[in-house]
This record gives sequence, C-alpha cells and structure tokens, in this order.
Amino acid sequence: MAGIWRSGGRIGGDQDQQSAAQRSGRQPTGAELMRSMTLMRSVVGSAAALLVAGAVAAQAATPAATPAKAAAPAQPAASKTIRVLVAADQESVLASQMAGRIDQLNVRLGSPIKAGQVLIRFNCEEQDAHLKMANSDFYSAQQTYESKVKLQSMQSVAEIDVQQAGAAAQKAKAQIQLYQAQLKQCNIVAPFAGTVTRLLAKQYASVNIGQPLIEIVNDRKLKVQLNVPSLWLSWLKAGQPFSVQIDETGKAYQAKVARINGRVDAVSQSIEIEGEVIGNTANLLPGMSGVASFAAPR
Repeated sequence: MAGIWRSGGRIGGDQDQQSAAQRSGRQPTGAELMRSMTLMRSVVGSAAALLVAGAVAAQAATPAATPAKAAAPAQPAASKTIRVLVAADQESVLASQMAGRIDQLNVRLGSPIKAGQVLIRFNCEEQDAHLKMANSDFYSAQQTYESKVKLQSMQSVAEIDVQQAGAAAQKAKAQIQLYQAQLKQCNIVAPFAGTVTRLLAKQYASVNIGQPLIEIVNDRKLKVQLNVPSLWLSWLKAGQPFSVQIDETGKAYQAKVARINGRVDAVSQSIEIEGEVIGNTANLLPGMSGVASFAAPR
C-alpha cells in the first residue's frame, strides 16, 4: 500500500521501515524515532483541525435562535379584595348596680329582646321597706310644716321654726327619691332591642356591685369592619359601595363605606374602616367573616 507523502517523506514508508527494524530484532535508530514522533504529531494536528472545521460548519448550519418575545404587561386587577368581620352596631355588657340576690332571670341564651324589657329582677324587699318609711316620714314632715305655716299666720310661732319644719319636709322628700332610685336598680332593663349573646349569672345567685350579668347585641343593625392598605385613601371615600361575600352563609351582600378611621397604623400601613350592610341581613350574625370586593379605581 502506497504511503502518504509529506514534506518529511512518505508516512507509510517510514512506518514500514520501523516495522522492518522491529521484525529484524534490531533497535530503531534515533533518527527513525524522531521521524515517527513527528508523523504522529502531524496526524493528531490534522484530526483536531478537522474537528474544529466540522464544529464551525455545524454552527453555521444551525439557524439563529428566535429572540424571546417581550413579556406582556400585567393587566390591572378587576377588583380589590380584603377580609372583613361582621359586627353589631350596638353591643353591651350589663352589670349589677347593687349587691343582692337575683330573683328572676327572664331571658336565656339567644333570646330576642325588646328595648325596655326587664331582663333580670333582684330581690328588693329591703328597698321597698325603706321607700315606705321615707313616704311616711315625708308625710309627717309635710304636716308639721303646714301646721307651722298656719301658726305663723296667727303669730304663734317664730319664723325660724317654720323654716326648720320646711327643711325637714324637703329632706324627707329627698329620701323618697333616693329609695326610688335604688328600686330602679333592682331591674336590669334592655337599653336597646337585640339578642342575648351571653349569660354571666344564674337565678337565685347573689352578686356584687359592678359584677357583669348579661351581654346583649343589636343584631338588627350590622356593620362590617376591615383594615385596608393606607394607599387606598387616594381613591377610597365615605359612601363608596362595595360587595361582601360571607363565608358562613355563602351569600353576597351589598354595603357602603360608612366611616374611615382618622389615623393610619404606622406598623402595618393600613387604616380601619367600617361599612354598613344594605338590604336584608336576616341571615347575618355578629362574628361572621368573609371577603369584601372593591371596584378597581379608574
């Protein structure tokens, strides 16, 4: 087989010479070893050049990558939502104004109540007796005063005696008013219509002055409470409508912004607002929660 000719000689011939030297059992000379190494470096260089050329050709053949499309601008949200809490517009814990024993407990947990209804009645026999005594004392003092006035007209009594009798009558009258006020404390009366949400006392129990007895709420007029970002103040105004989706009922209700707090919370950068529920609120109860949705500002 004919060898490949290069400037240094024929590759195949040099290899044949080296193989012949090995077959003959003699060691190749230094010149033969140098020619073999030179030929090997030439072959390796040629192969590397072929690989580089192939890579360049492949890269040229590959079509240019299509540039990524620009991201579409974010669309503004159709609405803004925030968590809300349903609360009663009126609620109160009624406490005892006197020390005594409960004789009657006229309501139970969840009972509907009317304004002015007697919820709890105390045993007030002692106060009744004091009032009767005061009435009797006033009657006696008033009779004495009137007698003094008649005697004064006949110049039978001094002016100072008449004045003292009149003062005694006024004092007896004041005692009547005092015991009447104490008797009013014997009854715990509902200040507004609503529902009993908590009972803190039992019938026939003895209580002290200031002890909480009953908790009531006005569930006929409800409101929603929520904290919104303070940045909303740029477009949120009193009277602005919004919708409320309540978790417990699964229904949506219409509401409007009733009050906006006059102070921003510096830590959370939020502000508290209250909304008034519009329409039928028969299924709503204080303590329910949901999501309020506000139309996005234009």
